[in-house]
Amino acid sequence: MLLAVIFMAGCKSKKKPVLTGEDIVEVTDFIDFFQLLNLPCQFSDSVLLKKEKDSLLIGSKVFTQFVPDSLLIKTFGKAAKIKIYPLGKIVVSKAETYLFTKIIAGEKKAIFVFCFDEKQKFITGMPVLIPDQLSSTWQTVVIDKKLTISKTVQQKNADGTFNEGKDVYVLNADAKNFMLIMTDALDDKVAELINPIDTLPRKNKFSADYGTGKTNLVSIRDGRKADRITFFVHFEKSNGECTGELKGEAMMRSSTMAEYRESGDPCILKFTFTSAAVKLSEESCGSRRGLKCLFDGSFAKRKSIKPISSKSAQRK
Repeated sequence: MLLAVIFMAGCKSKKKPVLTGEDIVEVTDFIDFFQLLNLPCQFSDSVLLKKEKDSLLIGSKVFTQFVPDSLLIKTFGKAAKIKIYPLGKIVVSKAETYLFTKIIAGEKKAIFVFCFDEKQKFITGMPVLIPDQLSSTWQTVVIDKKLTISKTVQQKNADGTFNEGKDVYVLNADAKNFMLIMTDALDDKVAELINPIDTLPRKNKFSADYGTGKTNLVSIRDGRKADRITFFVHFEKSNGECTGELKGEAMMRSSTMAEYRESGDPCILKFTFTSAAVKLSEESCGSRRGLKCLFDGSFAKRKSIKPISSKSAQRK
């Protein structure tokens, strides 16, 4: 009988802490307060209209024990009285934890994401959804299996057609910020592609940018070791209906060929270099692209623009 009582007590779930007060709590209790979510995960602006339970409220003094209040002041102002509710968390094994949070200050509402490292120390955060005052628009934010965060705004026009704008971010844990890697304006302008590895060294003879147009790019930079290269690939085919993107590090397998191959990732991508171009060929990279397009093809090397030296400027 005693064993049965002990067994039943062990099966009881751990009671969630109350975070509405002003007491000091442990960071583990704070993060555990957020329910676990699966990838991909999506939130829409309709979440901000939902009435939340008071039991889910996180007191601002508890919240700012772990998250700098300066991030909230930028959006809501210094004197704002805020209400904070957990929406859920994404936990990356032996890496970061993403906390999605609903924050309300009077008529102002927003969804934020805050990141903590594997030791549960704060890294950075940003608002990912702030509704506008237009009845013709609606917003969503998605974090996918590659941990890219896409903020999308859709707008219905008077003629019944739709426009869409999108900003795509990735976490740069070393720099302690979110990097904007692609933006597509709502007014249907050509997407402006931002190269997340552009500032890395390019001493390797193959380190350069290859591609065509503004949205087809193979960027090669130096790797952490001499036998590696860092790469970022983004392409759009069929008038943007099929896209692909991949960032990582590849091993040089010969003097002219590098290969991306990571444990647990079925995608294999080969880079074959000449003095004027790079050829890509893939195996099983379907999770990184559309169904009807591949990471295959040749990309011509782009001319690099060298900065004008001070001596040249003086001669002019």
